[in-house]
Amino acid sequence: MYDWANSAMVTTIVTAVFPIYFSAVAGADLGTAQATYRLAIATTIALVIIAVLSPILGTLADQAGIKKRLLGGFMLIGVVAVGLMFFIERGEWLYAAVLFVVANIAVNGSFVFYDSFLPHIASREEMDRVSTAGYALGYVGGGILLALNLAWIQKPEWFGLPHGPDLTPAQQTLPTRLAFLSVAVWWLLFSIPLFRDVPEPGGTRRGGRVSVMSALRTLRETFRHLGRYRQAVIMLVAFLIYNDGIGTIIRMATIYGTELGIGRGALIASIMIVQFVGIPFAFLFGAFARRIGNKRAVMMGLVVYGIISIFGYFMRTGTHFLILALMVGMVQGGTQALSRSLFASLIPRQQSAEFFGFFAVVEKFAGIFGPALFAQVIALTGSSRGAILSIIAFFVVGGVLLHFVDVEQGQRAAREAEAALAA
Repeated sequence: MYDWANSAMVTTIVTAVFPIYFSAVAGADLGTAQATYRLAIATTIALVIIAVLSPILGTLADQAGIKKRLLGGFMLIGVVAVGLMFFIERGEWLYAAVLFVVANIAVNGSFVFYDSFLPHIASREEMDRVSTAGYALGYVGGGILLALNLAWIQKPEWFGLPHGPDLTPAQQTLPTRLAFLSVAVWWLLFSIPLFRDVPEPGGTRRGGRVSVMSALRTLRETFRHLGRYRQAVIMLVAFLIYNDGIGTIIRMATIYGTELGIGRGALIASIMIVQFVGIPFAFLFGAFARRIGNKRAVMMGLVVYGIISIFGYFMRTGTHFLILALMVGMVQGGTQALSRSLFASLIPRQQSAEFFGFFAVVEKFAGIFGPALFAQVIALTGSSRGAILSIIAFFVVGGVLLHFVDVEQGQRAAREAEAALAA
């Protein structure tokens, strides 16, 4: 249910509605290019901050047994930040950017603790199913609220909202600002089951004071002994590379489609297709993982992403773009969900938040190299077509590294570490 809750923030605020509002309203006096640039800077600031904090907070959560409290703290900060977006008016780009930074830090920070619950609430045999089910529910929750948000933004008269000519600026923006408020309510409301029903795993420190300094010392020791978890480290590096390719496609697809002259209707429809196609296919990937193994299922997803890059190179029409969205929806959630559960199986449960702190760092930095390569290829060739094709390299290199992950050996090392930590 927390996937259901937070996905509304990711779809409406990060992906679909807020960026347009920032450019058209909050940053209207800046010009489109400058507004886009400042929103990109805000995103980068947020990701860097949470990348630095994630391992420290994860280690602290493991030691003190406060995963739920830290998750709840980040969630509440995010809910307040998103709720305050209701008051953003024309020209208030700095206020909007600050709220966007805070909301991004909050949601990504909460993921560290949320993901770290996985090995505590699911057995080894259940983790793939639970993880993919979470992603599927995220698509449902985020998709339902996004559909409602787009409906009352596009057709405010259906909902009794101000519409027609001669509206004041506040009336014109009211539907969109209500969308922001609805995200805050949705995020808060559907987080309740986690806090009500999911037990807090015990802390690992049995005596002595838990502090940021003790967490830093433990983190330093973990770095020194990462060799014990060699398969988890290889998995992290593989994930860094292939998830960079996935993230680049997510971030650049709409811009690429706009450059090719794809209409706004097709772009909006593509977002909805990815959301709702992702629901059954996330479950389907969980079933594949049970039949052919987690690693092979992820590899299958990477092959499809390679095909997506090739198809994107030859894409010409809005229909092609919708087919591309269908293909992305088929593999996006399943590939990322199984990556989460595969990593969870390679780490000791007692250090889950700490290791998912590392996972979060990798996830944040898995968005740097792909766009950089994309921009470089455009600079060299003068076309985005070559750039979209170049993304295949991330899936090939990441897939090769993933091939070398010995899952059974990694799981044995994690179980041995669990036994030692429990002694």
